[in-house]
Amino acid sequence: MADAATVDLAKIRNIGIMAHIDAGKTTATERILYYAGQIHKMGEVHEGDTEMDWMVQERERGITITSAATTCPWQDHTINIIDTPGHVDFTAEVERALRILDGGVVIFSGVEMVESQSETVWRQADRYEVPRIAFVNKLDRAEASYTETVEMIEERLGVHPVPLVYPYRDEDRRLLGMVDLIENELITWDQEMLGAMFTRGPVPDALVSDCEHYRDIALERAAEVDDRLMELYLAGDEIPSDLFHEALRRGCIEGKLVPVLGGSAFANQGIQLLLDSVVRYLPAPTDVPPIRGVDSDEVRRPDPDTPFSALAFKVVTDRYAGRLVFTRVYSGRASVGGHAYNASTEKGVRITKIFRMHANRRSAVDSMQAGDIVAIVGSQPIATGDTLCDKSAPILLEKIEFPEPVVFVAVEPRTEAEFDELMDGLTKLAHEDPTFHVRVDESTNQTIIAGMGELHLEVLVRRLREEYSLSVHVGQPQVAYRETLGCPLEVEERFVKQAAGRGQFAHVRLRLEPLERGSGIQFTCTAPVEEIPKEYRTAVESSLCATLTNGPVAGYPLADIGATLFGGSFHPVDSSELAFRAATSEALRKAYNDRAFELLEPVMEGEVITPGEYLGEVMEDLARRRGEIRELLSRETVQILRVAVPLAETFGYATRLRSLTQGRATYSLRVERYDLVPEGLKEKIIRSRGY
Repeated sequence: MADAATVDLAKIRNIGIMAHIDAGKTTATERILYYAGQIHKMGEVHEGDTEMDWMVQERERGITITSAATTCPWQDHTINIIDTPGHVDFTAEVERALRILDGGVVIFSGVEMVESQSETVWRQADRYEVPRIAFVNKLDRAEASYTETVEMIEERLGVHPVPLVYPYRDEDRRLLGMVDLIENELITWDQEMLGAMFTRGPVPDALVSDCEHYRDIALERAAEVDDRLMELYLAGDEIPSDLFHEALRRGCIEGKLVPVLGGSAFANQGIQLLLDSVVRYLPAPTDVPPIRGVDSDEVRRPDPDTPFSALAFKVVTDRYAGRLVFTRVYSGRASVGGHAYNASTEKGVRITKIFRMHANRRSAVDSMQAGDIVAIVGSQPIATGDTLCDKSAPILLEKIEFPEPVVFVAVEPRTEAEFDELMDGLTKLAHEDPTFHVRVDESTNQTIIAGMGELHLEVLVRRLREEYSLSVHVGQPQVAYRETLGCPLEVEERFVKQAAGRGQFAHVRLRLEPLERGSGIQFTCTAPVEEIPKEYRTAVESSLCATLTNGPVAGYPLADIGATLFGGSFHPVDSSELAFRAATSEALRKAYNDRAFELLEPVMEGEVITPGEYLGEVMEDLARRRGEIRELLSRETVQILRVAVPLAETFGYATRLRSLTQGRATYSLRVERYDLVPEGLKEKIIRSRGY
């Protein structure tokens, strides 16, 4: 790796590799590292020896659980890669990666095409405005279709794909090579060299008309973003390759176009073209807008000579290095032994170590600079989402937002003596994973852990056993229900008390009303200052938020409620913040007795993909689980069900679906919204909670 001082920012690419589970993301990353000379043997997911899936559980399950970072060279550029998980339970790993990346590669399976989790990661990337290129994988499979996938990307994702290749197959639909549409050449890979060598030749006659058609689509789309190209295209003149690449790069960075490559990572075909496209079309740190502070007009340009700023996006507990903090450096530079300012905690931090990461291996470096993604060790704890900067030029960057957990279980140590060790292990895991929450239930004194799904909690409990040598007993998974208001209501409370010879007085009038799903708790104050002075309004708001953590129906947190303080009164001598807190709390208790509250449950949406012969059994089982089938699509030999199912009904679904379809069906579900619980079920939940 070049010394930090000599790195040209225009030759750095910070990219993430994202996909639906089982689209071949980790296999593609192995090939990238192999062809870039970073590893000398390609691992395979099915053999459990891949470089990026280094955790024991990842290798056993054949899925990515934690995002891994690595760096590789390609055509005198440096590519920093983050391989993210495809399973919906680990969506936080994708969220935090997208927050700090400049570009992304989204891998689609040419067999299953655009699946539900592919859509989810695409929308996440839209939110962070990350330019992307697409790679259609598994084209070595007879049932795969490159052109259908390209059409589906356009239709389902609402983008303008630009096809850059076209597959060349024999009569038995075996993949023999890929046509480079822009250079008009057939590329074939040498399988004895594991695809490391390839040759270019003329396009076979049988493919000429198809290739001309798709080349024309690519040229037309690129011409839409470049006037010079448009003139040549309309005049029917030959278009120079470099002008096309320049236009497509601009269209990609502006989010108007999506270059689409294809091949088969497993069959070692198409990966070098993907790497060329990463360098050619995705942005360097200098191509993206400067990073902005959240509470000021401060901006930081990606320049090593400007004041230092960086964002901590992931924390990992390493048994040798301690607390490793993965960091994206946006501006300036910092060295080992140097000092930084944590703008989130307002504390100084000494940087004791800096590492370049390669999955779970690391190499120490002396410094980091704008454009780098590195792991650091600091003298003070640094949390996910913290901003590190130069104390003389402070800036606070936007934190990373994570979804709330939806499933929880009770855990307890085998013996009382292990309780402290258990809490220590859980706390470390919670520092690493912001979607994993730990709390002690005051009423039962149980330790409750909460996460994004059954698999998520299963993985974390196993990490407790393997990494911290703790034997724990685990309860049944429970759903994180919520409560909300069914109809608007108004309450009034006058708090008058005499304590220690001094009066306490507060009078509040509150209006509570239901809000749209996903709105959370919102507080507004419309009371005139002469009725409620400003100093008492924050007391009312903090009391509201504290009281609304437990609802009246079954003790679950309240959500989607608007609370307005619209009137009241105070006493110039006897009123205090304490009195207004007490009055607010009593007013809410009155509201709780109104029976106007409802119970909400998380509802999952997604797809179930099953061979046609099992469709009846799968639909019947979904109906028993209160599932709603939104759409039924037929594709080749499989049926795709678009479904909505309450989370409570999905426990154990993976095992049930496997047994119904002899292991041939797959599904992907994610929590999309909260809905009202049916009346009969509501009573059952309330009774089970002892309410």
